[in-house]
Amino acid sequence: MTTINLTGKIAVVTGVSQGLGEALAKRLDQEGCRIAACDINLEGVTKVCQNMNNAVPYGLDITNYEQCVQVAQTIKDRFGRVDILVCNAGILKSGDISSLSTQAFRQVIDVNLVGYFNTVKAFAPIILPQKQGSIIQINSKSGKVGSYKNGAYAASKFGGIGLTQSLALEFAEHHVRVNSICPGNLLNSPLWVNSLFKQYAQNQNTTEEAIREKYINQVPLRRSCEYEDIANMMVFLASDLSDYMTGQAINVTGGQVMH
Repeated sequence: MTTINLTGKIAVVTGVSQGLGEALAKRLDQEGCRIAACDINLEGVTKVCQNMNNAVPYGLDITNYEQCVQVAQTIKDRFGRVDILVCNAGILKSGDISSLSTQAFRQVIDVNLVGYFNTVKAFAPIILPQKQGSIIQINSKSGKVGSYKNGAYAASKFGGIGLTQSLALEFAEHHVRVNSICPGNLLNSPLWVNSLFKQYAQNQNTTEEAIREKYINQVPLRRSCEYEDIANMMVFLASDLSDYMTGQAINVTGGQVMH
């Protein structure tokens, strides 16, 4: 019987300096992986790595393709290979069509979609010749359904799923799998507590408490998505248990999205 065993695997994770990325990197560390932890905030990711068993920090701006190539080569030189690539780095800027600037829209697309492309393009020459590996994009339920006054983010995530499916077709002959995880709302995360509740309350002319109630009411399982929910799916996709899965965008939404 196949079991999950990631001990000794080399895992690259982006967006690790805080929040979900930090949680995902720490989970892979606990599973026995050796971690290459990447983030544009080198100081932040360095602090995170100090609380892990086997992690090395790297400064990385995923919107800069040349930098992605340089970091990928540095990681290859140090670790020799890459078994798992978790493309987590992303940003969110909300606003309706009248208030969201073209500059802000482009920034979200540049980080969330072009950055995903840059990261995979830079690491593909390392992973594909190995004839095995798992690439995991952290997407969103907003990659499946439109998001009210949040069009830039949804557009970037819809595009991300298209890229995941296309790369899965392209990489299948190399036995490298590409999948996306589509989490629900992380209502207890710092991103929501410190930022999104305020943004959405302002955009929707209501209170932060009303926004929380609104989103909980949309979830059949009646709770927030948590980091552990996403980490559990990530570990499954990184392992041999998901060896026959590629090109999938898997909902982790408590039933909020069912397609």
